[in-house]
Amino acid sequence: MPSIVQGAPRIVVLLLDGLGWNQLQKYAEHMPTLSGMTGGHITTVAPSTTATALTSLVTGLSPGEHGLIGYRVDMGDTVMNVLRWGDENGDLRRRYPPQQTQPCPPFLGSSVPVLSKAELEGSGFTLAHLDGVKHMGWRASSSIPVIVRDALAAGEDFVYAYYDGIDKIAHERGFTDHYTAELRAADNLVANVLSVLPSDTVLIVTADHGQVHVGENTIVPMATVTEHVHHQSGEGRFRWLHARRGREGALLDAARQYEDVAWVVTKQQVLDENWFGPRVSDAVIRRMGDVALAAHAPVSFEEPLDGGAFDLVCRHGSLTEDEMLVPLLALKA
Repeated sequence: MPSIVQGAPRIVVLLLDGLGWNQLQKYAEHMPTLSGMTGGHITTVAPSTTATALTSLVTGLSPGEHGLIGYRVDMGDTVMNVLRWGDENGDLRRRYPPQQTQPCPPFLGSSVPVLSKAELEGSGFTLAHLDGVKHMGWRASSSIPVIVRDALAAGEDFVYAYYDGIDKIAHERGFTDHYTAELRAADNLVANVLSVLPSDTVLIVTADHGQVHVGENTIVPMATVTEHVHHQSGEGRFRWLHARRGREGALLDAARQYEDVAWVVTKQQVLDENWFGPRVSDAVIRRMGDVALAAHAPVSFEEPLDGGAFDLVCRHGSLTEDEMLVPLLALKA
């Protein structure tokens, strides 16, 4: 943690979804405000994905403790998309109440102001990782500095703000002119937040994960693998394969054909090497698959139920430095 944070009377945390440290270094000319801040990089959690990382950030817990161990998680009778809190048949908030599925309170139980998109308030994932906070929704990112200013003026000494523009553009457009334009817009947002902070207030900027350009480098697991698979969870760059009964060994042997592009590991190896932290509950262990394909090459392992409105250009979720290293920067107003 940058030393200027110690003893600060007021702190604002701005999370820029999808801004990896390596991307910040490569495109620093487009982010002069961020590049001038104090700090360096830290390592996010595994898998390097929003649902898992944001929950760890606000609860202070490892994925093995809070249990939201990926983009799509095996809940026993269905595989749930955590960000949508649903499956292919619809919403799952009644079957899996968010506050019971992830009961650990954010911010040590303090009711702090949280700025995020207004339409996210009340969503399943919001209830799961931000239950009990003071929601201050924004509909345009230009409102973020105004809401931050007003919260501090009302006496708040800690504010958490979330912005998702960089992640969205990277997913949809890749590292193109659209991406650098978004980096400039995000850097301008940081500058505007700094401009409204009272003296001695510290702004901390961090992220949940970085990005890898995948494009059309997608892999559909071969039938020699899927014949041993009952279902899949996770996401393209951290794919869990759940074996048919009695096929665990055969699945691992078949999946090893992808070792040139991915770390092919068993559930036990993930546990032994503390990928999800040193403490993993029994409930979380049951959500894990039998074999994980964690891509180290710029590829994605496709699964039909992961599909969205468009094909993703940049992706994340695995353990490469481009995905795992994120900024931790600070500046005093």
